[in-house]
Amino acid sequence: MKRNLLFLVALILITYSCSTDRSGKSAGNTSAADSVSTNGVKAVQVVRTEELAKQKISRSIEYTSNLIPFEEIHLVSATPGRIEKIYVEIGDRVNKGDMLVQMDRTQLHQALVQLQNVETNYARLDTLNRVGSISRQQYDQVKTQYDIAKSSVEFLQENTVLRAPFNGIISGKYFENGEFYSGVPNTLAGKAAIVSIVEIDMLKAIVNISEKYFPFVRTGMDALVGTDTYPGKTFPGKVLRVYPTIDEATRSFTVEIRINNPDEVLRPGMFSRVTMDLGEEMALVVPSVAVLKLQGSNERYVFLEENGVAKRVTVRMGKRFDDKLEIVSDELQEGNRLIVTGQARLLDGDRVSVVNN
Repeated sequence: MKRNLLFLVALILITYSCSTDRSGKSAGNTSAADSVSTNGVKAVQVVRTEELAKQKISRSIEYTSNLIPFEEIHLVSATPGRIEKIYVEIGDRVNKGDMLVQMDRTQLHQALVQLQNVETNYARLDTLNRVGSISRQQYDQVKTQYDIAKSSVEFLQENTVLRAPFNGIISGKYFENGEFYSGVPNTLAGKAAIVSIVEIDMLKAIVNISEKYFPFVRTGMDALVGTDTYPGKTFPGKVLRVYPTIDEATRSFTVEIRINNPDEVLRPGMFSRVTMDLGEEMALVVPSVAVLKLQGSNERYVFLEENGVAKRVTVRMGKRFDDKLEIVSDELQEGNRLIVTGQARLLDGDRVSVVNN
């Protein structure tokens, strides 16, 4: 009985071994996705393809920026001196021409007295000059003194009173009444100021755009500005200025966007996203599943089918359209056969069989 049992086990093992030898693999390891045949040659991969063709797309770009005032002025006196009175506080609204700061007027009063004296002497000599009673040289000397004294008074009158150069809001106050203004820089901008004023009924966004878009950006183009503060809401803007040079370090150029802000809901310093429509153009657009990513890097690639062989092509990604992607590569042309199914298990140079039905 024991001998018969041993014989039966041996027979089962021999049968299993022969079955494995004939198939080249264990039945439990059989898979339709296996790519190696019994002789070690890689099998032909079954794929589906579609022909590359250009489509018309709307070209738009988006860049981030911080909003800044349309105008910002740091007001100072032309010469150091004591501050007599500051008439505004931070947050006050002012109109163009409003008096903001009164500087000490001692020098102005002295200059006015000197001007009066010189003016009296000048008027007397002017009368004598008309009748030819004095030399021309003497008259010219007095007239020069009068012109200098008058210019000095005008200068002091202008600089002892600081007025708002435009409608705006006081954004900074750096001194108090009676303090001495020395002219030393004291603002975040690295400039000297007694008070600062900003215009915010219009704002600006300054963006640095890739040089490849330089031919498409023009002054007056429309732009849309969005902020995290107001999600889902956009504000209209226009290209105010395009800088004429390209930054060699960043390969970009600078653009200023003007944003109307009549309700003043936007404020300087807000983070923003600026979008510009550059018009329509033809581009290669493919199913997003056809674009693969090299593991451990940002490299993207696709596979083309050429004469029954898979060819790997590195691409750059452009704009996304739902489940499709724009791709860019000098190696791609209209009419190429792009592999859209079965590409995930391919290597460059693999043999493929196209089944499109």
